[in-house]
Amino acid sequence: MTPKATRNLIDRVLSGEPRAFQTLIEQNQRLVIHIVFRMVSHAADREDLCQDIFMKVYQNLPKFRHQSKLSTWIATIAYNTCINHLQKKRALLYDDVTPDEKTLDNVSADVQRPDKITEDMDISGRLQEEIERLDVRYRSILTLYHLHGMSYAEIGRIMKLPEGTVKSYLFRARKALRTRLILQYEREEL
Repeated sequence: MTPKATRNLIDRVLSGEPRAFQTLIEQNQRLVIHIVFRMVSHAADREDLCQDIFMKVYQNLPKFRHQSKLSTWIATIAYNTCINHLQKKRALLYDDVTPDEKTLDNVSADVQRPDKITEDMDISGRLQEEIERLDVRYRSILTLYHLHGMSYAEIGRIMKLPEGTVKSYLFRARKALRTRLILQYEREEL
């Protein structure tokens, strides 16, 4: 979305146009869902958190100064809301994510052979399981970088980390994920 289109959408939301806020939600809900699902383990809390995040977006939209992309600003709200929730709950992360929740987004829309679809879902599920076992910061950075295409600078603003730290964490996350996958597959082949 161009900066001009973003300003127009925000102006429409602030003027009270209900459809405009629905559009804003639709454009950013996948980002918010990914952040919440990567950070919060308790399924019952996830929907409430997503709603809370969009309520905070709506309430704070007049304060948005267009100094970053709207998606970066929303991701920051989502990340901080999840961190606050986790600090309150001190919950164990990702104990109850079901395979269906983890793999549905990874099934290709292209027509494929059933065995290929099953294999892809299996690989994707295993990858998601290993990602979920990583530290919450590593999971968040992987999600923001690879699924949402955010830059190091944008991720740094969201997570309140220096750009160099984001690069370092991304490198460590990839390395840890690679190590976990190699160990898992070696074990299975024995």
